[in-house]
Amino acid sequence: MNPGNTKYSNFSLCREMLATADVISNFDINAVSSFAEPLNKNKSVFLTGEGSSRILPAKHALYNLQKEGTNLAVFTDGGTQAMEYNLGDSIVFGMSNSGKTKELIRLFSTLKKQGNNQLYGITANSDTPLENLTQKTHVLTCGKENAVAATKSVVEQSLFYDALFSSYSGKPMGNLSETGKAIQSALEMEIDSRTIDMISNAGTIYFAGRNDGVAEELTLKTNEITHKKSDFLEGTYGVHGVEEVMGKNDVVIIINPFEDEEEKFKECLIDGVGLNIIAISSRKTIFPTIKIPEVGFFQNYVELAAGWNILVETGIALGINLDKAERARKVGNEFLE
Repeated sequence: MNPGNTKYSNFSLCREMLATADVISNFDINAVSSFAEPLNKNKSVFLTGEGSSRILPAKHALYNLQKEGTNLAVFTDGGTQAMEYNLGDSIVFGMSNSGKTKELIRLFSTLKKQGNNQLYGITANSDTPLENLTQKTHVLTCGKENAVAATKSVVEQSLFYDALFSSYSGKPMGNLSETGKAIQSALEMEIDSRTIDMISNAGTIYFAGRNDGVAEELTLKTNEITHKKSDFLEGTYGVHGVEEVMGKNDVVIIINPFEDEEEKFKECLIDGVGLNIIAISSRKTIFPTIKIPEVGFFQNYVELAAGWNILVETGIALGINLDKAERARKVGNEFLE
């Protein structure tokens, strides 16, 4: 994705993706620290939102918390399912860029009526229905997104949770400046044209990898950006039966493959089905690999950026208007007052 080429720069989506490097480099950790204070009084934390406002932010946070170990009980689900949960004593963080996502407003309205006074919001806009329901709301600094697919806002949302739990635990996150540079590198690297042709001609584009939000978020972005069918194969799900319905013209993109499982994926999907596998990783794998920089704690963001790069190239190859969709909306299910 060359920012100097109008093939890319004419699209808001590309400009917003490329702005992510600065969003990370300029992120103010201290602006989040006050939200961590309630965590000292309550160990039950629920993270909610819909679509991109939950997939990467919440699952990236849960993955890192489990890796590092925590005394917090942190959970996530969508707002409608959460209506069936007993969250009366939980701290609840809700993300919505618009601040008026119906599922979240409905959940927070119910919890507030039930007496929960531990509701916190993260949004990209001020004076929203969400803000009116919370004890405190953090407004993102990344600016407005014009493309249907959310990108830079997703990363800043996720950074909010990184800063939140880092402030609570006292553990450092990582180098924001270094990560910003790695993001830029992953976004601007040239993707082999044969790889893009392969993906463009795929019947279904599958993403596999850890349940840390990256592969799942890229699955959603595939639908929005390339208008092609996509599916998320969590962990090693890709070798546990789904191969029965896969075809030779399908493609599997594995994010940071489990090294011990690479041969099994090859056996089941390349040898067994005859499809193509591509890896995104900071190390060499047995598959054709899009190699990215290694930045430790923030590696998920670099993986995401490399995936965005692939999807942009695929969308352009298919002649898609990257900023619009036939049916998808910027606000999936809007609360109407």
